[in-house]
Amino acid sequence: MSDETLKTTPLNAAHIAAGARMVPFAGYSMPVQYKDGVLKEHLWTRENAGLFDVSHMGQARLRGVSPLSAFEEVTPGDFIGLKPGKQRYSVLLNKKGGIIDDLMAARPDDDGLFVVVNGACKDNDFKVIDDELAGQVRIERLEDRALLALQGPKAAAVLAEHAPDAAGMVFMDARAMTAFGTDAIVSRSGYTGEDGYEFSIPASEAERVWNTLLADERVKPIGLGARDSLRLEAGLPLYGHDVDETVSPVEADLAFSVSKKRRDARDFPGAARIAKELAEGVSRKRVGLVVLEGAPAREGAEIADEAGAVIGVVTSGGFSPSLGKPIAMGFVPPAHAEPGSKLKVIVRGKAQAAEVVAMPFIPHRYVRKL
Repeated sequence: MSDETLKTTPLNAAHIAAGARMVPFAGYSMPVQYKDGVLKEHLWTRENAGLFDVSHMGQARLRGVSPLSAFEEVTPGDFIGLKPGKQRYSVLLNKKGGIIDDLMAARPDDDGLFVVVNGACKDNDFKVIDDELAGQVRIERLEDRALLALQGPKAAAVLAEHAPDAAGMVFMDARAMTAFGTDAIVSRSGYTGEDGYEFSIPASEAERVWNTLLADERVKPIGLGARDSLRLEAGLPLYGHDVDETVSPVEADLAFSVSKKRRDARDFPGAARIAKELAEGVSRKRVGLVVLEGAPAREGAEIADEAGAVIGVVTSGGFSPSLGKPIAMGFVPPAHAEPGSKLKVIVRGKAQAAEVVAMPFIPHRYVRKL
């Protein structure tokens, strides 16, 4: 896609003014890093507060007579039981139980369901939802809203100055409120493993809010490079890499997204496959790896057993700034998935020692109770 056809977020001019290096991502021109570079941005977020522009994501309202129950026809989560003020992680499933996308769905108010999907998938996601739930829900895509994320141990203190109502929220709360003097949908969640918030605001207010936050010495702008290394350390999958339409929630280690009620009812797309996998196991499983020697194993690198037989593939990998060593995620047979299993990763034709470890690589610091 040429630069001329790339979309831009409402913060494009602000990124360029801040010295960002812009790259194509999900059809948008997005900042991969700013002047400090990926390593410093990553560590700043772990220690302070990092500000991310995620306005390329797809935001929508699902409205209708019963949008919560209708949404259960395309996802395996308990949305009928989703309480007001709460948000839930889920997956959009195809008929074979493969993951079309992963998403967040919330009830920040009484105005239906607020859904956020991945930027690269949003057009297809909303088409799938519209096709499957036609006549039950109306989808209003919120193209006139920006989405920002403030992440890190100082995020709560920073945001409290501009959105006092957010201070009492806990992980996976979601509320409509006034923040920065404008209407906002705020959730206490994120994609870094740190405490923090994501907030949807009118696009016309985005640059003002962005600059207001960056005026705080605790906050720095963070690009896609550090966003990726942060989510990798947190053991969080990236759609199109660690999960896709061939991968089930059970294989992806996302079985928690299939609620007990729905498991019993088996009333969601691909339920037969997923129920069988839950009962009998899977042939492959997403695991975390620490590379014990050599260069980082990137996406596509083969994973081998100690004897050298190829048994899997790396789906995400890179250097962990927090741990100071290479880490990766990938798929291996269950017999090799237990933490402590000794494996090898093939990097540029060379076998390097690796070990399966429990994820997340860095403990999550979500605030569950105040």
